[in-house]
Amino acid sequence: MVNPTLSEAQISEAIALAWADDVSFETINEKLGLTEPDIILLMRGALKPSSFRLWRKRVSGRKAKHKLLLRGKETKLTLNDAHRLKDDAETIY
Repeated sequence: MVNPTLSEAQISEAIALAWADDVSFETINEKLGLTEPDIILLMRGALKPSSFRLWRKRVSGRKAKHKLLLRGKETKLTLNDAHRLKDDAETIY
């Protein structure tokens, strides 16, 4: 659930960061304390339905939105990491 104590300025910043191609969900979490599912809920509520669908299509699977994916070949996932990522994806969708 989105943090109810966020100010209008923080909500606007979260939306701007979510639209930015070079800002990962992890960076948004570090800066504002919002998880990826929180950002999705925030965007769903703040954007028109067509804009939300466009944003979701744009960020789904985008390497720049996930630090783990950005590391690419140099990162070797363990079995536990793979299970955690699968569980996170099932929670989101």
